[in-house]
Amino acid sequence: MKFLTLLLLLPLTLFAKEDRLILVGASYGKNVLAICEPDGTVVWKHKTGGPERGHTGHHDLQLLPNGNILFHDSWSVTSEITPDKKIVWKHDSKGANVHAFQRLANGHTMIAESGIGRIVHLDKDGKIQKEVALPKDGRHQTRMLEILPNGHYLSCAEQPGVVTEYDPTGKIVWEYPTNTRVFGAIRLKSGNTLIATGSGNSILEVSPDKKVVWEMAKKIPGTDIELAWTTDLQELPNGNIVIGNCHAGDKNPQIIELDKDRKVVWTFDEYELVGNGLACWEVLDPKQTALVRSFLQKEKKK
Repeated sequence: MKFLTLLLLLPLTLFAKEDRLILVGASYGKNVLAICEPDGTVVWKHKTGGPERGHTGHHDLQLLPNGNILFHDSWSVTSEITPDKKIVWKHDSKGANVHAFQRLANGHTMIAESGIGRIVHLDKDGKIQKEVALPKDGRHQTRMLEILPNGHYLSCAEQPGVVTEYDPTGKIVWEYPTNTRVFGAIRLKSGNTLIATGSGNSILEVSPDKKVVWEMAKKIPGTDIELAWTTDLQELPNGNIVIGNCHAGDKNPQIIELDKDRKVVWTFDEYELVGNGLACWEVLDPKQTALVRSFLQKEKKK
C-alpha cells in the first residue's frame, strides 16, 4: 500500500514519454520545410524555392526561440520565416554558397560563406559585425559549421575531408582528417567529437587526442538499416544521438536515433515527404515542441 501511495505521489512526467516534434528541410526536387510528429504526420509545411543547379539549398536550419525558423532554399539566401509563413528577415550572401548558419544569443546571425571562405556575424540589419577568414586550402568550402560553447567554430570541409576547430580569430586549434567528403560534426557533452563522414557512409566518435572511441560504417549492426551519405547529427539531453541518413533510397530511414548502447530506438522514414534529399533536420525538445504547438493552435483558431 505504501508503494502504491508513493507511485501516486511521483510526477507523471517520470512515466510519460517526452513530447517532441521534428523539423525537416529537404531539397532534390522535394523542396519542402516541414514540422512533423515522430510518426511522420505533418503538422506544418512550407513549399520552398525551386531547383537551382539541380537542387536547392537546405543544408541547415534552426528553430528560433521566438518560434520562427531560420532556413535557406537557395545557395546564397538565408531567411527567417514565421509560423504563419511570413519572411521577416533575409540576407543574400552574394557570390557565396551558404551551407551553415546559426542565430546567436545576442541576436546576431552567424553565416558560413563557402567559396568566399569566411564566417560572418550579421546584426538584424544585415550589417557585418565580425568577419573571420578561413584557410584557402579547401577548408573554406564548409558544410556544417557551429559555434561551440567556448566560442570556437567547429567546421567540416568535404574536400580535403577534414573536421576543423578554429578559435574566434580563425586559428586552427584542432583537426581530424576523415579522407571522405565529410559533412557533419558536433562536440559532445563528453568533450569528444561525433563525426558524420558523408561519403564515408559512417559515424565515428573521436576523443580530443584523436583516438576513435567507436565507429559504425555501412550498416547499423543488428538491423537491415544501411548508412548512406551521413549528414546532420544531434545529441539529445538523455544522451541518445540522432543521425542523418541522406541519399539512402526508399528502403532506409532518413533519420535514426541510437541509445547509449547504440541500439536503434526510433527512426524517421518519410520518403514520400522528403525523398532522397533530407540533409538537415532538428529534433525539437519538449520546450520547443510546446512553443510550436502553441503557435499551431493559435493558427487553427484564426
